Amino acid sequence: MKLNKHKGKLLLAAVTAIILAGCTSLNEQVLDEVLGSDASDPAGALAAAYDRLGDGTFVDNGGMIAMQDYASDMSLLPTRGSDWGDGGKWRAMHEFTWAPDNAVVTTNWNNLTNGITRSLTAINIISASTIDQKELFLAEARGLLAFYTYHTLDLFGQAPYRDPMNPNAPLEVRKADTAIDELIVEVESLLPNLADMNTQGTHHGRFTKQAAYALLSSMYLNRAVYKDRYNASASFNFTETAVSGNGTDMDKVIEYTSAIINSGIYSLESNYFHNFDIDNTNGSELIFAIVQKIDYVHNGDNDLAYMSCERNQRCSAGNRGTNGSCLTPEFFATWDGFHDDPRFSRHYQYSDGTWFMNDGTDVSVPATSLVVGTQNPWFHFNRGILYGQQYGPKLLSSGTLEMTDDGRIKVSSLVCEKSTTTPMNFTPELNFDNPAQAVFAQNQINRGARCFKYEFDPQEGNGSSNVDISLYRLGGIYTMRAEAYMRKGNSAAALADINMLRTSRTREALYGNAAGTAIPSIDMDILYREIGFETYWEMWRRPQMIRFGKYEQALPGSAKPVTEPYRRIFPIPQSTMDISKDFTQNQGYPN
Repeated sequence: MKLNKHKGKLLLAAVTAIILAGCTSLNEQVLDEVLGSDASDPAGALAAAYDRLGDGTFVDNGGMIAMQDYASDMSLLPTRGSDWGDGGKWRAMHEFTWAPDNAVVTTNWNNLTNGITRSLTAINIISASTIDQKELFLAEARGLLAFYTYHTLDLFGQAPYRDPMNPNAPLEVRKADTAIDELIVEVESLLPNLADMNTQGTHHGRFTKQAAYALLSSMYLNRAVYKDRYNASASFNFTETAVSGNGTDMDKVIEYTSAIINSGIYSLESNYFHNFDIDNTNGSELIFAIVQKIDYVHNGDNDLAYMSCERNQRCSAGNRGTNGSCLTPEFFATWDGFHDDPRFSRHYQYSDGTWFMNDGTDVSVPATSLVVGTQNPWFHFNRGILYGQQYGPKLLSSGTLEMTDDGRIKVSSLVCEKSTTTPMNFTPELNFDNPAQAVFAQNQINRGARCFKYEFDPQEGNGSSNVDISLYRLGGIYTMRAEAYMRKGNSAAALADINMLRTSRTREALYGNAAGTAIPSIDMDILYREIGFETYWEMWRRPQMIRFGKYEQALPGSAKPVTEPYRRIFPIPQSTMDISKDFTQNQGYPN
């Protein structure tokens, strides 16, 4: 949600304090426009650059999750009867039929390049200022520029740049195969001026030294791909000499991930799902995250929880899901034999000791948990991966949840809201009528296992949330280091990192708080599976698939065909090509 102009001006007096406490929303400014007063303040300009992260880009259903997870073997957003058709833009992401005019592709290009513009604007304004924290703010702005540029290069293979200190500078187009090295050098040069997290007033919503280490790890992990994007056999040279000339790319991944792991700042959560809770503000794994608050200014975004929830799944009388995205049967099948992994699911326990089992044995749950600021009962669904018949409260015609005679929330077997004769049975198998099209008939809208990884925040309608959204967290850092060890031939060290993740997580008290179990051995396929267990629904799957040589493979259970290597990146949007001669359309796409 963007601020109106008058709201942005009201915030200016306090904008420095706001950015220290978390991201705020300011009006969009572009580099080649006359800067308004709202963005002329250094803290305001930096806040605007941060705000682009949470203004749709990394939190919205149409943002990075559509580009990185729907366009993968993990999840998809199919057409469900009368819903989610939208000209085919959603299912195109998983059917791999997107074109330069796809609205999802265009929106994400615009958001990321706007993030680049906002970062350049912040660099310009901070450089001309005399503020006390000038060097810190400038390093953060340059870090954000690198972050947005990296994601643009990752998805589109090229990114715009303009010298922020020269108002007449021409537009430059940075190409991934060479720009990745430039970005690495730039981020490494920022390290002396960046703060360690929790010093100088920083927190996980700021681009700290640890965020830079995480970004450098990502860049080195994917550098070989960017230098040989269309390699037909996906045989990338992960052992190339590092940009500095010291060691290899994988050595650098190990160096930078270890700097985070050994920093003493972070620790793995025993309750895996606490990373994605409403109260994760002080989460021990969060390195770089989007700070979300329901503050009636920005209000956060609930899409990562809302999208997979069925319309008849209600946390309160005023909330519901939207019956959208789901997991692929291929990804669900990787969990066969591992449903007892603490990251697969977690039951909710109410204050009186009642567990919500979601298996048909529940009769009622207490109504003592209330939506913040109201007297409305709050029903808590279980977390993780949900499949099979679903249970929960029903909404009565009076607009209230159905209750028992003794004042508890009644639990019933649920049906789909838009197909009331269809039981809400989340079948892992999709079984599309046409295997090549991710389209369900109205009486098939129940299909697909669902992801309830992020907690649904019912405080302010369906679209707002207090959940901070992780961009980098410690669990993901362990997976990157494990992969780097594995690519160097050190399978023992890779196995140790994977087992650290497995055994650090514990199940709920219903299962005696049992720790996850270690695995005895590892190879590349097992590593790929384990990375998915740790990072699912976190917008990392597409680059993982490409690195592991799996991106072109068909997914017959979810309508993805065998594809060509050119689809490893997306096209430059047609709207950009129509007005700019600076960009060249990516290989394989129509000019």
